[in-house]
This record gives sequence, C-alpha cells and structure tokens, in this order.
Amino acid sequence: MISDTPVPAVVPAGRMADAAQPVLALAGGLELRPWQLGDADALVAAGRDPAIRQWNLLSVPDREAARGRIERMHRRWTAETGAVWAIAPDGGTAVGLIGWNDIDLAGGGAEIVYWVLPPARGAGVVVEATRRISRWALDDLGLHRLRLCHAVANPASCRVAEKAGYTYEGTMRGALRHADGWHDQHLHALVQGDA
Repeated sequence: MISDTPVPAVVPAGRMADAAQPVLALAGGLELRPWQLGDADALVAAGRDPAIRQWNLLSVPDREAARGRIERMHRRWTAETGAVWAIAPDGGTAVGLIGWNDIDLAGGGAEIVYWVLPPARGAGVVVEATRRISRWALDDLGLHRLRLCHAVANPASCRVAEKAGYTYEGTMRGALRHADGWHDQHLHALVQGDA
C-alpha cells in the first residue's frame, strides 16, 4: 500500500542556517573553524600543491579567487548545502580543509572532502578531523548517511576511511575525472548507528 503521507525530512530545514558554524576542537592545539579571508594564502598554496591537485578538483590561482571561494563556503552554510572547516592551529592560519559537500538535509546525507598542506601530513590529523566532523554530522546535525569517496589509486584516503570507521561499500567505475583522465572511486560510508 502506498501512503499519501509525505516522508518527513531527516533534518529540518534551518538547522544549519539558523545557527553559527561551530568551532570543533582537535588534539594537539588544532581546531576546525570556519574559513576566514585571512586564510586565502593557504587556499592558494593548496591549489599549487601537486599532491592536493592530483586528488582534488581544486583551482585557486590567486588570492582574489581564494577569497571568493571562502565567501562561497560561508554562503553554502547559510544555504545548507555545504559545511567546510579550516583545519588550523588555535589562533593560526589554515593548514588544511575538511567538510561536507552535497548536504541533503531532507534525505539525510552528505559527502566528505578534505586535504592538508605538507606540514600537516603524516600525523593522523585527517583521520582525527574526519572522526570529529562525522560525529558532528551524525550526532549534532542529525544526518543519517555519510559518504567518503576517493580515487582507487589514492591509498592514503582509503586508510583514512578505514581508520575513521567508514565501511567500504564498493567501487564506482569511471566516477571522477581528474587532469589525467577518468578514475574509478572507492565508496565508503558511515551510517547512523555504526559503532
């Protein structure tokens, strides 16, 4: 029997837009905080970093473009379509980015994105930040399903997914186009109620 009753939204509209984006503490004096215009140079550096450019569709040619991107991050929070944080030392400039793209409050899902600049690599920062914003997305925001997708040729992101508790669900063929062509992607997910 098909019901005429509409399915209610998983997260009511306004949950993000009606609140300020939170600052989330990490270990080692780091925090996740909203991007600031003063972080523009970090975005430009990321756009020039070969490792970041290899796995992220990131084009930030100059400070003006970086400032425009930061302003869009803030608009996406208000529009409830994205939530992007700077990974930064308390009181310092950004050393990385982590956040949620494709937020669907009604459907209860989002996809994580992240990168870190060379000084922040290799210390588990991305794993800790992934765990932290995943708890925020599930427990505080109330989403149901979180996705982590990465190129099959990027084993570092596969390790991040595993260490952060995301379950491998399969391979999506030809799912993302990078500068060197189409890449298959692994799909990992964390669902409300997972340990």
